[in-house]
Formats: sequence, structure tokens, C-alpha cells
Amino acid sequence: MLFDLAPPVVLAAALILDGLIGDPRWLWARIPHPVALLGSFIGWADRRANKRDQANRRWRGVVLLVVMVACTGVFGALVTWLTQATTWGWLLEAALVFSLIAQRDLFDHVKRVAVALRQEGIEGGRRAVSMIVGRDPDALDEHGVCRAAIESCAENFADGVVAPIFWYLIAGFPGLLIYKTVNTLDSMIGHKTERYLAFGWASARFDDLLNLIPARLSGLIVTAAALAMNGADAKGALQAMLRDARNHKSPNAGWPEAAFAGALGIAIAGPRSYHGEMITDAWMGNGRARCTPRDIDNTLKLYVIACVIWGVFSVLALNWAA
Repeated sequence: MLFDLAPPVVLAAALILDGLIGDPRWLWARIPHPVALLGSFIGWADRRANKRDQANRRWRGVVLLVVMVACTGVFGALVTWLTQATTWGWLLEAALVFSLIAQRDLFDHVKRVAVALRQEGIEGGRRAVSMIVGRDPDALDEHGVCRAAIESCAENFADGVVAPIFWYLIAGFPGLLIYKTVNTLDSMIGHKTERYLAFGWASARFDDLLNLIPARLSGLIVTAAALAMNGADAKGALQAMLRDARNHKSPNAGWPEAAFAGALGIAIAGPRSYHGEMITDAWMGNGRARCTPRDIDNTLKLYVIACVIWGVFSVLALNWAA
């Protein structure tokens, strides 16, 4: 029966739909995207509860995290109940899962950087990469633009593709929705600035915890994908990941970044500028740092293979569990 197979059918439908059409901007221009709704509430809470003259900013951030996790968990459970109790609920769940996975959207954004560099030169590349990274684009040469795009692809493979599906496997739609809620909180208030260091502390730490396994798993998936890609180095991916990931300032981002770098024979991360301040980070990978648009192309090839491996494995795992 469909109800018995609902989780694998939902996930397969969401992944296929996302792979085919990506992010339908025409739809989100007419109705609010689920993440946009989360962001609107977080912005409202930030303005109300995170004022400079208020005490206990850390505890206010903890309360915000708990309230949002509880509310989205309940909503996720309601969607799961509808999937199990109605003939149409699985369509709603599939549509929501589709909206919360970013595999095609990430591919398109990273691809635009390579296209812009080839067609418009460095200025076009800087403009395209500024849409997906937070570093100062004007401080980047062509190699820096390419490294930034590759790093974004690697890091977002972990938290935009692997992690949401991982939590769907573990806890169904409530798990996926809670993960996206925490990830959105971290992206909006999890910054180490004067305003957010205390208020966003709980969200940032919880996001690190939820990404702990998916980040390392993503590195292994990239290593497996390197086995299937002509010219990629699976052994290099594993070696770079085990050697370099721990040196990254993030407890999680280094794992997929090092795996991509090792697989492709390049070096990414390293020193870069954020808001005029130079941040000295360790290099991921021991290849060449002078990356080119061709390296972005190879990154995307490896990324697509990794997405296919992870998607097929996840659907089969859900089918077995059902």
C-alpha cells in the first residue's frame, strides 16, 4: 500500500522534482517559501528580544530556539499524521520536502559563477559568487572566486543536501523541519558579533550538533563519488579529509571541503577577507590553490554523482525500513 511506502515515495518524488526543476521562483513569488516564513519569524524575534539594553540575551536566545523547535516539530508531526491518515497527505509532505532540499538550486548558483567568469570576466565572477558566499568579493582574484564557489558547493552539499535527508531518515518530516529551522536560526543569528554572540549562541551550538554526523558522512559520500568519477582521486579525498578537516575553524565544514579538495587535487579555504578583516584559516587539500572555472566544472560533476549516490541510498534505506 502507498501508506506503507509513504516515506520512500515522498523522498524519491521530492528528489526527482528538485533535480528536474530546482527552485521554482515563480511559485515562491506567489506564496511564501517555508524557509522565508521561518526567517520572518526569526527576524521579528530578533528585533523584539535582542535589544542592546536587555539583560540575559543568551537565555532569550535559548528560549527562541526551544520555542521554534517545539512549534516546527509539532507542525512536522501533523504533516506526518496527514500523510498516514489521508490519501493526499503524502503529496503535501513531498512538496514540503522538495522545498527544503537545495541540491539543484546549489548546482545552479555555483554553475553561474563559472559561466560568469567565462563570459564576463572577473567582475562577473565576483558578482555571481557574492550571491553564495559572505566574503568580500572585491578582494578576490579569479582563483579566489573559483575557490569560493567550490567551498560553497562543498559546505552546502553537507548542510543543504546530506543533513536534511539524514534527519528525514532518522526522524521523518519532523526531523527534517527541525533541522532546517535550526539551520536557518544559525544562518541568521549564529554570528560571532557583538549583537549575536550571546543571543545566537544556543542556535549556533545546536546547529553544530545536528551537523556533526551529516558533515562527516558527506565527506565519505564525496569519497565514494570520487570512485565513480574519471579523474577524481578517492584516496586523496579520504586522506585530505582525515588530515585537514580538524584544522578548519568550523567543527563540521572542513569535512566536505577537504574531501572535495582532495578528490580534485586542489587546495581551498585558506586566508580570506570578511568585511575588511583578513581571516587566516587552514588550507583544505594539498593541491594547487590557483583554481580555474574548469575546477568548478569538475566540482559540479563530483557533486552530482555524490547527490545521486546519497539519494539512491536514502530511498533504498527508507524502503528497507518500511
